[in-house]
Amino acid sequence: MTADPFEALVTRLSEDLDRLTDSAADLAADAHFSRFHYERIVSAVAGESPTAFRRRILLERAAYRMIHSDATLIDVALEAGFGSHAAFTRAFRRSYDATPSTWRLRPTRFQLPSPNDVHFHPPAGLRLPARTEMTSMDVVDQMVRHHVWLVDQLVARAGRLTDEQLDASLEAPVDGIDGDSLRQLLSRLIGQMEMWLAAMHDREYDFAVERHESVASMRARNGRVGPAFVTSVEQVARERRFDETFVDAFATPPMLMTYGAMVAHVLTFAAHHRLLAVTRLQACGIDDLGFGDPKQWFTAPLESRSDR
Repeated sequence: MTADPFEALVTRLSEDLDRLTDSAADLAADAHFSRFHYERIVSAVAGESPTAFRRRILLERAAYRMIHSDATLIDVALEAGFGSHAAFTRAFRRSYDATPSTWRLRPTRFQLPSPNDVHFHPPAGLRLPARTEMTSMDVVDQMVRHHVWLVDQLVARAGRLTDEQLDASLEAPVDGIDGDSLRQLLSRLIGQMEMWLAAMHDREYDFAVERHESVASMRARNGRVGPAFVTSVEQVARERRFDETFVDAFATPPMLMTYGAMVAHVLTFAAHHRLLAVTRLQACGIDDLGFGDPKQWFTAPLESRSDR
């Protein structure tokens, strides 16, 4: 049985906690389930019914408000969806073993016991506990994967532009780092990964490929280079070799470089280059990538990240 309906409920209410006052029937209808089926699924996953979950979170928020604001108890009760002070008092006493007025004078922990560890999270949200464990190596792997994916998305959108738009001068580029146009910027993003692959595996890199490269060539090159770069970094991470050194033959003069420093270098400069590319695309009317922020990537289900 899937956790998706409960996670969808938590996500929805995290975006607008006041919707916790929606009826269980309304929540079920919005999720395209009958109320009976919806409550059965959520209860099986969450360990409490949607109604009990809503009531507990609303009471936690009410308790937090009582000790962090000067709101009257009737205002707190109404905000929590109770129709009267008496109804609020009964519910609060059952959960906190004290009336609201007594508890407010000597408050205890505002979070109540929960079978699913989802609680009200100040100032106005919910927090869903992690379903999986992410290590530092996983973070690096996902940042690299996000980078390769985003470069592919940037290049795909560049295919909608004219040569004039691709070759227009960038505003305020960093001399010696950014290149002069969106075309050069995108080609460099791919070239940066291919250059490091060449250095790591003692191969040559032909910088001439970056001279007035077509979008079709960039897409093909990133389709080859991107996965290879991900695989190389993944292998280094798996073998715990980030502190191992190799020779950066493309530096002047050549220098020793650790794998960890290389990944940090790529992601740092890539973030700057990607933001410039996104800004240039926005100036051309293409703004569906936002600013390329990886937070959406990290919060999406793992299996759907490459499809975003």
